[in-house]
Amino acid sequence: MMDLDLTGKRALVCGASRGIGRAVAQTLAALGAKVTVLARSEKDLSQTVASLDTGAGQEHGLLVTDSLSENSLTATIKALTLETAPVQILVNNSGGPPPGPVHTADAEEFTRAFTQHVIANHKLLEALLPGMKESGYGRVINIISTSVKEPIKGLGVSNTIRGAVASWAKTLAGELGPSGITVNNVLPGFTSTERLASLLEGRAKKTGRPLADIEQDALNSVPMGRFARPAEIADAVAFLASPAAAYINGINLPVDGGRTSSL
Repeated sequence: MMDLDLTGKRALVCGASRGIGRAVAQTLAALGAKVTVLARSEKDLSQTVASLDTGAGQEHGLLVTDSLSENSLTATIKALTLETAPVQILVNNSGGPPPGPVHTADAEEFTRAFTQHVIANHKLLEALLPGMKESGYGRVINIISTSVKEPIKGLGVSNTIRGAVASWAKTLAGELGPSGITVNNVLPGFTSTERLASLLEGRAKKTGRPLADIEQDALNSVPMGRFARPAEIADAVAFLASPAAAYINGINLPVDGGRTSSL
């Protein structure tokens, strides 16, 4: 029987103020995990916490931080290390860099994106890894993008940095596997979030075409003929976080309705 039970496990879900991150927090909580949500907006995080299931012994919390601020992230890490119970599940999730071609990107855009994604992910891992090893259970799941497999036109900086996160994760998977800690990436395709809406609106303005036509173009590229719901991405994350996925390590899992054409 498949074991998806997360009772007694603690999870830290980044970027959980809305969209995919909020859906992940809700799904992990529904499976019994105690969830701490992290993002910049305390108001939005409070709404996320209020939406989480609270079964026997479940207590959820929030941490307000800005991954681009070293002081803010350091304070968050200190708060995490002061917790008596270890965090066994780390879900790294953060909004993507602004769109645009890679050849016109300013060097500072790469620096900011690398700090927000790779450096922030690594600092959180450093803080949580001892607890994972001590408890004998560890799951690191990075929500990235299908651009890891096929670069997406017009997302130059994002394509570059998402690839860096994937390589970081693959390296960690080999290093941490002997400790029973898995590191995997979930690659969402077109998902009904504010991020997707913003990208499509930006494309419509840039091309002068109607938004409805831009949306239809996107839908035409998906064999399933629709955008994903955030909860569908969350289901994949929850599976990789569960005991059932103990032998799955170092993979890139597209959740994109078949849009990615490569193997």
